[in-house]
Order: sequence, then structure tokens, then C-alpha cells
Amino acid sequence: MTVTAIDDGQAAIRSASRTRLLSDFAAPVAGVAIALALWWAAGFVIDASPRFVAFRGFTVDRTFAAFGHIVASGEAWRASAPSLYRVVQGLGWAFLLGAPVGLAVGSSVLMERTVHLPFQILRMVSPLAWMPIAVLAFPTWDGAIVFLITAAAVWPIVFATAAGVKRIDPVWLAMARNLGGSRSAILARIVVPAVAQDILTGLRLALGVAWIVLVPAEFLGVTSGLGYAINDARDTLSYDRLSALVLLIGFIGFALDALIGVAVARARWTQTS
Repeated sequence: MTVTAIDDGQAAIRSASRTRLLSDFAAPVAGVAIALALWWAAGFVIDASPRFVAFRGFTVDRTFAAFGHIVASGEAWRASAPSLYRVVQGLGWAFLLGAPVGLAVGSSVLMERTVHLPFQILRMVSPLAWMPIAVLAFPTWDGAIVFLITAAAVWPIVFATAAGVKRIDPVWLAMARNLGGSRSAILARIVVPAVAQDILTGLRLALGVAWIVLVPAEFLGVTSGLGYAINDARDTLSYDRLSALVLLIGFIGFALDALIGVAVARARWTQTS
């Protein structure tokens, strides 16, 4: 190999490293910087105009000051803990219901054709539309909120799981049956590992929906949680605290999504696994 070829190879490696650094670090930092700049510019307009005096709590400096206060005082944890508990419960029920149903729907053409229309209709109903029924059906507000989260989160899991099952190579299933594999063994050793990534992807989508539904669901009669804290900040005209709570909701949602994203990336299964 000539010196020129070695130099060209090293230059290509350095170029690839710079590109990777740009995409992995510089681009996200630039995105955050642009968002903060736009937020700061909007705050400057709010501060400069008497018409927007009521919205001065939403400016960058006041929001971050209030955010530091709710974190230091423990309010952030006190508001977040009940909400996280409700979301985990709702996602747990959605997973326990949605994954088996998705496996069944994906495994049977007859089953898919039978449930397709009712599932599509129910999927299009806003989970918050079930709120009056939830309040009547459950003895506690927490139970009603968990039901609403479950109703929102179950459909991404069902459809993602069913789609994953339908993508499994039929040759693998035929080979397993020819080798004497029972239904339970095929399900445990082939189907579930093959669709694990799809199930987790559905769970990730379900988390996004559940996290959005959570805040309006907590406008019900509960006296804890992020939704209650948002409502309380609005009623007391504490707009800096309200914007800090909105920021907290975004940070927590991002962290939860990132955790499931790591699990999705690890749940890879191939024919040679």
C-alpha cells in the first residue's frame, strides 16, 4: 500500500469522525440553541409590550428561575411521583392487554378481519371521551385516570405487535413445526423474540400518547400530579411556575422515551440469534 493511499484512508477516517461528531453532538446543541433563541426573542417581545404583561411569567429567565425553585423545594418530585405511578400503571395494563391481542390478531387472518372495523372505530375515539364512563365505573379518581391512560395506550401496542407478527418469515414457523415444535414453544422461542422490538416500539408510541393524556386526565378530582399542579398554577396566576412545570413535563417525557428507545435498540433478533 502506498503512502498516498494510507494518507487518503486516514483523511477519510477523520472526515467520517467529524461528520459523526457533527451529527451526534453539534446538531442537537444547535437545535436547542435555536429553540432557546426563539424563546428568548418571544420573551423580549412580551417584556417590551404592555399588552402582554400577563404573559411575562413565560419568559426564559422567569421560567428557569421557577424551574430551579420547584426542583430545589422538592415540588417537582412531589408533582411528578403520582403522575409517574399512574402512567406506569396505565402502560402496564395496556401492555398486558395489548401484546396478547396483537399476537392473536397478527397470527390469524380471520381474527384480523373480525376485529379490524371495531378496533379502528374504537382507536379513533379520544380517550378523554371515556371520562364520564370512567368516573362512574371506578370508585377512585386514580382508577379512572389509569383507565383513561390504558384506553389511550393500548392501541399502539396492539397494532405494532400485530404488524410485527405478520412480518415473520413463514418459513421459520414451518421449520419449527416440522421439527416438532409445539405452539407454546414456537410462540416463546420464535414469535415473541421476533416481535420484541415491535412490541417495544408500540410501547414507546403508547408512552407518548399516555403522557399527553395524563395532564388533562389529572384535571379530574385528584389533588396530586403534574396535571393538578398545572391547574393550580393557572388558578393562582403563577405563570412562571406553570411554564416551569411544562418544562418539567417535557424533560420527564424525553427521559422516559429515551429509556424505552434504548430497550428498542437492544431488542434485535435475527434468524441466526
